[in-house]
Amino acid sequence: MTDPDVIVVGAGFAGLSAAARLSAAGLRVLVLEARSRLGGRATAFADRETGELVDNGQHVLMGCYTETLAFLGEIGAAEHVRRQPELAVTTIERHGRVSRLRCPSLPSPLHLLAGVFGWSALGWRDRLAVLRMAGPLRAAQRALRDAAPRGDHVSAGAGSSPPETVAAWLDRHGQTPRLRELLWDPLALAALNQPAEIAAAPYFARVLAEMFGPDPAAAAIVLPTRPLHLMYAEPARQFVEERGGAVMTRARASVVLDRQSGLEVHCGDRRWRPRGVICAVPWFALNEVLVGDTTPVAETLAAARATDPSPIVTVNLWFDRVVMDEPFVGLPGRLMQWVFDKRAVFGEAASHLSLVSSGAADVLRWTNPELIEAALEELRGALPRVRDAQVVRATVIREPRATFSLAPGHPTRPGTHTAVPGLLLAGDWIDTGLPATIEGAVRSGHRAAEAALSTCVR
Repeated sequence: MTDPDVIVVGAGFAGLSAAARLSAAGLRVLVLEARSRLGGRATAFADRETGELVDNGQHVLMGCYTETLAFLGEIGAAEHVRRQPELAVTTIERHGRVSRLRCPSLPSPLHLLAGVFGWSALGWRDRLAVLRMAGPLRAAQRALRDAAPRGDHVSAGAGSSPPETVAAWLDRHGQTPRLRELLWDPLALAALNQPAEIAAAPYFARVLAEMFGPDPAAAAIVLPTRPLHLMYAEPARQFVEERGGAVMTRARASVVLDRQSGLEVHCGDRRWRPRGVICAVPWFALNEVLVGDTTPVAETLAAARATDPSPIVTVNLWFDRVVMDEPFVGLPGRLMQWVFDKRAVFGEAASHLSLVSSGAADVLRWTNPELIEAALEELRGALPRVRDAQVVRATVIREPRATFSLAPGHPTRPGTHTAVPGLLLAGDWIDTGLPATIEGAVRSGHRAAEAALSTCVR
């Protein structure tokens, strides 16, 4: 390939969504991925004993992931996910009580109210407490509505105070301990990858505004039906290559900044001088990728260095028989907050469970046997059929830098544009107003592609 129009460094959701958008517009795009496989922190690998393709952690989408779902449709991968018609979640408490939250397809906010008021696990005091969230939710939703027609950036702060934690925000709005235990705290931990006592409230307010807006299907859970790199990464590669672009793996790139000569991308002994570069790498890799005269982006690099990670630990357990009937179940108040039946989701015989511990800073250093035993103990308490089943295989996946910390006072997140002409940023850590989610990554990728089209190429 001669010098491409745009080079995208990084092939996760952000980089591939940017590349697809640019390819669809007719630009020559080159994607460079340092790893041997596509997908970034959302990929899959072959288990060395079973040969089964295993995700590097369970990733869940939601109905409000509008740009992610549009991206999947654009690259021909819309059928690679299974959508709930409405939010429906089964929870199993520590003492074994099973209940189900179901938010019916009613206009907002009736779907949330109907779900909470019909949830058998809650008492009347808990159900009435949710009404106190109406004001904060309306404020956050109003900010989204007002900004959308203008295409403005929507601050994550609508409806809350920037220094406030999720826990303090919920307490200030009269949410009961029971409602927090079963609904708000698990949702915050899943969305922000930090406990409610640590994570900043503005991002949670933004998540709730998008989930519980006018479309009742926005809160519904969307699950991949195939391993992640096959779900989106390989279809995106095919989409780009069919339009004259190229996608390279094992291609560790450096973006050389020079005020006199502009941008140059180095990869091994190859050199390119594109009109635009989208750097779609995680915050922890940015300082390695940008080299040369980095003075214009010094503040961004310093913020990246100061950004703390938040880990996720996943325990995969293979059993010799079917042990659960649903594709996923919530386990509130436990070390492992969710369990997913991977083969049931993929349409196969159900015997592979994936248990997820978000915000796992406290357990990251546990040994594999300790984590496996803790997961089994919690499963035996929640799923009776596990008690008689034999474990065929067990593995642990640690993602120490799965997401970035959203504690109050976290470093300022950069925007898409930089002070270097032609250099754009994308990734879940870029300031889209959303926490570190797949949707945030895709939105940042689309913003970077739009910026490249308007400022770097046209």
